[in-house]
Amino acid sequence: MTATKEPPALTPDITSRPIAERHRRSPFPVVDLYRSSVGKKWVMALTGVALMGFVFFHMVGNLKMYLGPVDFNHYAEFLRELLVPILPRTVALWLMRIGLIVAFVLHIHCAYGLTVINRKARPTKYQSPRDYVAVSWAARTMRWSGIIVGLFLLFHLADLTWGIHAVNSEFVRGEAYQNLAYSLDRWPVALLYIIGNLALGFHLYHGTWSLFQTVGSMSPRFNPRHNPIRRGFAAGFAILVAGVNISFPIMVLAGVVG
Repeated sequence: MTATKEPPALTPDITSRPIAERHRRSPFPVVDLYRSSVGKKWVMALTGVALMGFVFFHMVGNLKMYLGPVDFNHYAEFLRELLVPILPRTVALWLMRIGLIVAFVLHIHCAYGLTVINRKARPTKYQSPRDYVAVSWAARTMRWSGIIVGLFLLFHLADLTWGIHAVNSEFVRGEAYQNLAYSLDRWPVALLYIIGNLALGFHLYHGTWSLFQTVGSMSPRFNPRHNPIRRGFAAGFAILVAGVNISFPIMVLAGVVG
């Protein structure tokens, strides 16, 4: 009789790399949470609320343009005098600006981080065209609307906050109404403001809707039946902010204000 050969023993391949490399745990739980997709979604939601509040109150304040230069300039001076004499002049305004810059940077960083996480989860592209029936046009262009809004924000600051001569040659510090009226009376600048605020409207719509989905999914009381109400609020908020902001360059060019 011939001896039967035993199969070779299976030994683990210690040279093989793990399927997924994990981050080394941080001594600070907050850092570990921020590294996760859930943490990034929460940070995006919270910073989104802060930025939504800013654009809304910024829009409300700019409505004083329709009351004339005295009221508008008084509003601009009021912002510089916030919490005086508790804090020196313009300090409170700069603290708010710094807070908004931090929120803006975190918002962008989380958006980029979530994009990287999603790409790693699906390293190969879809082999067939995706079904976009349930995905809105605003959602598919979220990245591009964010880029447009970011570039528009830089131009807006150079135009009416920093007063860079190459952007606004007639800028006079302290004359907020005249600076705005002069700037929006130039049709290329007015067109930039309209395009920037259209992009802002699309970004606000999808951002507000995503905020409801992120926060709502964590709540045991989340009811999908209320989604039409949430979507209606997201659309209404975006249309209100973008619509009012777009009215300023239109009314200046039409000669109604300015």
